[in-house]
This record gives sequence, C-alpha cells and structure tokens, in this order.
Amino acid sequence: TFDVDTGGPEGQFLHPVTKGTDLKKLLEDLGLESFYRKKLSLSKILEINKKTINDDPPKSKSDYSWYFLKKLMMMNVTARKIKCTSASESDCDDTLNLDDLLASPNKAETFNLLDIITALFLCSDCFVQQELSLKMSLCQFSVPLLLPNGNTEQCTLMLWAMRDIVKKYRPPDLSESKGFIEETIVLSELPMVSFVRLGECSLSKSEILNKLLSNSEQYHDTFVHYNMECGDSPKRISNGLTEITWYLPCGNKNMDIFSEPVAIANLRGDITSYETQYSFLCQTSAAVFVFFDQLDSECKLLTNKTHKAKIFLVGNQQSKNFTVDSVKKLGASLALTNNNILIKTKQTNDADFVKQLRKRVSDVVNNSQKKTSVEKMADIAQELGIIVDENSPECQAGKMKADAITAQIQDTLKYKQDQLRLQGQIWKELTCLEKEEFRLRKVGSENIENYKCKLQTEREKLRKKQNIYAMSPAMSCFINAISSQGIERCYFLKWMHLNLDNLSRIKLSGLRELYKKKSQDFGNKEEIKDIDSQLSSSSLGTEHFFREMGQIYEASLYLPQTDPSRQQLQHLPKLCAQLLLDGFPLELVDGDASNIPLRW
Repeated sequence: TFDVDTGGPEGQFLHPVTKGTDLKKLLEDLGLESFYRKKLSLSKILEINKKTINDDPPKSKSDYSWYFLKKLMMMNVTARKIKCTSASESDCDDTLNLDDLLASPNKAETFNLLDIITALFLCSDCFVQQELSLKMSLCQFSVPLLLPNGNTEQCTLMLWAMRDIVKKYRPPDLSESKGFIEETIVLSELPMVSFVRLGECSLSKSEILNKLLSNSEQYHDTFVHYNMECGDSPKRISNGLTEITWYLPCGNKNMDIFSEPVAIANLRGDITSYETQYSFLCQTSAAVFVFFDQLDSECKLLTNKTHKAKIFLVGNQQSKNFTVDSVKKLGASLALTNNNILIKTKQTNDADFVKQLRKRVSDVVNNSQKKTSVEKMADIAQELGIIVDENSPECQAGKMKADAITAQIQDTLKYKQDQLRLQGQIWKELTCLEKEEFRLRKVGSENIENYKCKLQTEREKLRKKQNIYAMSPAMSCFINAISSQGIERCYFLKWMHLNLDNLSRIKLSGLRELYKKKSQDFGNKEEIKDIDSQLSSSSLGTEHFFREMGQIYEASLYLPQTDPSRQQLQHLPKLCAQLLLDGFPLELVDGDASNIPLRW
C-alpha cells in the first residue's frame, strides 16, 4: 500500500512510502521503537530523570518526541515549537553564495509535528493517551478523534482518550442569568462541522481554520499547519488523522465568534485515500466543507446519497487547476445553492474570505437540528469498521464494576453515611485526639504521661466503636475491584473517577461559583461556612473510598493479632502502594478532617 501526499500547503510533498516500513523507520528515528509493542505507561512518563530536569532543545532526532512530551505534560503552550539545534545553524557564514541558500534553506532534518503526535499516541497505553488528550485540550490544541493505525488502513475512534476532557461554556439562553454549562465533552450533544480536502489544494485548510476560530485581536494555532515551525515537513504516518476541537461561547456578544457551541473536525490527507474517515464525518457532521483546486463533476464521494451532512465546496480561483465548469456541474448534481459554494477569487483577501466562511459555519451551527456526542459516534464508527478504543474487554469489565457501585448513589450525603461509615463523627473525634497527643494543649497541671495514657485509652475506645461496623457492600465491591490484576484495575479506578465526577459536577459547580462570589464580595461568614459545609457533604470522589480503606485498616490494628478480620485486611496498604507506583495519585492529607492516617 502506498500513501501519496501531494499538493500545496495541504500536501506539499510527493512522498510515496510503504506504510509499515515508514512507521518502523519513523519510530526508530524518534527513539520510540521499543514502545510500539510495550506501550508508554503513566509511571514511565512521570519518571524523573536527566531528560526531565534538562530544558535544552532537542539535539538529535530521538529527542524530538520526548521534548514535546515533556513540554506537553507541563502544559507549556510552546510544546509544538520544536527545532533541532545543529552545528550548521549556529555557525556564522560570512561569505555570499546564493546558490547554497536556495539549494538547502533548511539543512536540519525535521519531523512533521503531526507525525510526532501520531507516533506518541500509537506508542502510549490508554491512560497516557487520556493524559495527552487532556493536556493538549488544556493548551487549546486540537486532539485526535480518529487515529490512523500507521501501518494499515485501519483507524481508531479515540473516545476513551477524550473521557477526561471537561469544558465549561455559556450558551445564549444563560447569558442573562450568568449561568453556565460544565460537562464532559464526549457527552455534550453539539453540532459538528468537518473540514476535508479533495485532491490537491493550494489553500492551507488548517491555517484558515485557525483564523476562523480566532478573534482578530488574539490569533491562536489550534491546528498544526504548513506555515508553522516544522509544519512544512512531509507527513509520513499522520495522513488519515482526524482531529477535533471545540468552540464554546462565553456569553459575551462582542467576543463570541459563534453564539452556540460547536465541534470542529479536520481530516488530514486526501479524502479519496481515506474514504472510511470521510464517510464517518459525513454521517456524524451537520456539514462538511470540502476544500479543492480541481473537481471531477462525477465524483462519487461527493454525490453519495447515503451521506447525511450538508456539503459545502471551498475552492481557490487562483489555482491553475480551477475550472468554473466543473464547479457548476457538480453544484447542479448536488443541488447546491450559492450559499453552499465559497470561492476565493483574485479580489478576495484572507480576512474577507475567512469572514465569508465564518458566516456559512455560523448559519449551520444556528440552524442545525443534527447534534450528537462523541460517545454516540461510537455506533457509527463500528458500522464502518472503525475500532473504538474503549471496547476492549478490560475497559468494559472495569466499567461494569464501577457502574455497579455508582448506580446505587441517589443522595450523596446519605450514601456516604450508609456506605462510608468510618468517616463520620467518630473519625473527627479521633483526629482531634491524635492532634492533642502531639500538641498537648489541654494537659494543664496533669502529669503528662498520665494524660497521654488517657488519650490513648480514648483512642482505643473510638477504634473499637469503628470495628463494630461491618464492611459496607460498596466498600467490599471497591476493595475486590482494586484487588483485580493488571489493567482492569486501572480501568475500574478511572471509570469510578469519571462516574463520580459526572454525578457531583452539576451541584458542585453551582456551589463553587456561589462560594467564589460570596468570598469576593466579603459576604456573611456564616453563609460562607454553610456553603463550605454543603461543598464537603456534596463531594464524593475515589479519595473518599480510599479514606475509608485507610480507616478500615487503622481500626483493624486495634483487633487481636490472631483475629481473622485483621489478617484479611493487612494487604490493603500494598494495593494502594502499587497504584501509586503505577502512576495514580493518592491523597496524603484528608481535607475534610485535616487528618494524615500515618499507619496507613
């Protein structure tokens, strides 16, 4: 199979390569070949080593991907500015030789940024992919929606990879009340507008998209494009990559480009080579904008009646291959109107062209009845033979176990009282006792040793009270699930985190905003204290389950050494230590009771 990339800024280089061979060579060049089979894990990318603490720019080919990864993990928006420092660049040449300048304007070997991003995703496990997508989104970079396999025509819908991305926006109907919507972006039902290329194209589709999504005062490169640093390097494995980003309004008419939220998808490469990706976009999008220089009036891809999206043609009259007749014929066969065709004429500058494009996208967004979420796109992907990343047996098993626990939660406060019993009043009394053991502020004239003994006796009584409670069904399920081996345990924890966040987000978002407003206005202290208490009681995350584990373990240490219950619980710290080594964060200080369970 040959992958040919041709034409202008959207495909500047003729680069026929055998896909499998080129993937292998690229991974070797980037120093990633060993991670194609055994994927990069969280514990690997969080490792502190010489490369982590060194801020030097890449000096060799194998430094590129690690440099980008390090900058991205730090959420550094300059992460995509990668240039290898070579001796030839640093040497000062006092001679004049225009032939040399014209022959090799850029001697340093570079990689296309999209190849680096694609290679990193292909070499990362599902949890690193999630971390990469989250950090890219926070930096306002586009993220992979459909990831090409690299050595076959297969691609993957990156649904799991985007599960962690949460967005906050204010649609027009909430502008008066100053309210907002905050939700996981893969669950948001939005219109999607897609941008694709047919054949060669002299317009830089991605650069135009960046202008489309940027205010005139603040331009931002959401998508990698030809005129960026390393953007002109030939693509070796990233054609077929489909990226997604979101434009979300803030409710300010003077600032918002679109008044309604919209998802924007961008397919890399020629649609004639990536028909599956194009079909997917036509079935999930409200509209598809097709950039072209030359049209075939009989183009079956564009005249396919099963495709549901509105088609818009975007051409460049200044291209030598552009012909008005072919546009007329195709426009007639597709029953298009002038509104569905946008031509950049010789008299149209970039600003006016972007303005016209923005008007058409805005009309689609404001009038579209077709809205869908990335989660719902999974069904269409499967029909087209596209892999869905979260359909693995381990991911689904972890989800099933997490759902079994979180499905029982109706009232958060009541659930915590019923299922997380050791975090009640006894626990707060224990915390006060432990603090007093160290501070001895209430000892008065009493003998210090006697006072300490009295405190220890009180502590033992409270621990015995805790041991009266049997382990709750939810905690039994939780401990069993994190006792499972391998990747299933990690999936379970992530699903728990996602489910619990989704359950509490609506109430917590409102309370946090209210708390922030009252604090800034120096409101009534009792009122602020009440909001703080509501925040604490409405909050439920995986950390609450781990706190309960810590209390179960600490209480078990007050049972006789031969007690079977004590012996059965001795493995609990080991489970959490392993999770920490696997790259999952664990709570050190509990914020509700200001407690550090030292033995745990």
